[in-house]
Amino acid sequence: MAQQTSAGRRYVQTFISGFFVAVPVTVTILDKLAYVARVEGASMQPFLNPDVGAQSDVVLLNRWSVRNNQVQRGDIVSVVSPRNPKQKIIKRVIGLEGDFIRTLSYKNRYVRVPNGHLWIEGDHRGHSLDSNCFGPVSLGLLHGRASHIIWPPNRWQRIKPSLPPNREPLDAEEDDE
Repeated sequence: MAQQTSAGRRYVQTFISGFFVAVPVTVTILDKLAYVARVEGASMQPFLNPDVGAQSDVVLLNRWSVRNNQVQRGDIVSVVSPRNPKQKIIKRVIGLEGDFIRTLSYKNRYVRVPNGHLWIEGDHRGHSLDSNCFGPVSLGLLHGRASHIIWPPNRWQRIKPSLPPNREPLDAEEDDE
């Protein structure tokens, strides 16, 4: 009986020590490297969630690349919503700092994306709260870059940057000031 208690105690001690190692490692990975997120809504259709009423897509969000500002036009990114800081939204990068953008419904017809900002839009025009509603988004709100669709299995794929037709910046000059 004493031997059984000793084995049980060792098991609990091993579990607890493993737990206290695993949790910080997992938190660090999720905070610094990558995590998964479910994409909800129709704003990124038809690329994400193409089947209305079907399962939502789940994407792998690369946190490392945004920490090093490795974002380019056409990337799909997750940002903290400028309208609601408790919400994250997923949109496509249309313009980088210094780009001149022809807006779709913003207060100004043309916008120069300021330094430290991005212009983001949903693929499903008219069904997306994006830069056309709230303007350029600060790079500080950038949370992750979608690198892969990982669910459902029939949609597994690497996400390659691509701009929708007629959404290229008008001019991508660098700011020399």
